[in-house]
Amino acid sequence: MTVVGDPVDIHAWQRRPDGITTSGKLDPGDPVRLAGIGVRHVVNLAFDDHPEALSDEAALLAAQGIAYTHIPVPFDAPTRHHVAMLQEALATHRGPHHVHCIANYRVTAFFYLIDRAAGVPEGEALARMAAVWNPLESDDPRVAVWRELLIQPLNTPNP
Repeated sequence: MTVVGDPVDIHAWQRRPDGITTSGKLDPGDPVRLAGIGVRHVVNLAFDDHPEALSDEAALLAAQGIAYTHIPVPFDAPTRHHVAMLQEALATHRGPHHVHCIANYRVTAFFYLIDRAAGVPEGEALARMAAVWNPLESDDPRVAVWRELLIQPLNTPNP
């Protein structure tokens, strides 16, 4: 689902059926563009020191009147706690929300779990995630931790 005016050229851009937008990395001009489509809160799941991270992201968003939440999720160690933190940030701040990381992998995987916990059918939740990536069908050992995270119900604690 895309809305007229969506900045679809932002890396791995998606608009979810609930209206939340997601993407990979943001570029310096993107905070203005997000404000232009009404985004009021951005959640960043990437690390600030990633080579592709947007420098001064919080300040650039604040200059546009957009609230900012940073939840750095190590790609090699995502946890249920990170998902819960995302859910809390979305519940606490006024939307519309935009959630991003570097490639939209962390984001789509977390929303897969959130969708499944909310009763979204498996096929629909999987299609939303697989539009960006599908760690459930990957043999890449680097995503094994993501497969493990995704095959457990959201309310199951992980170590």
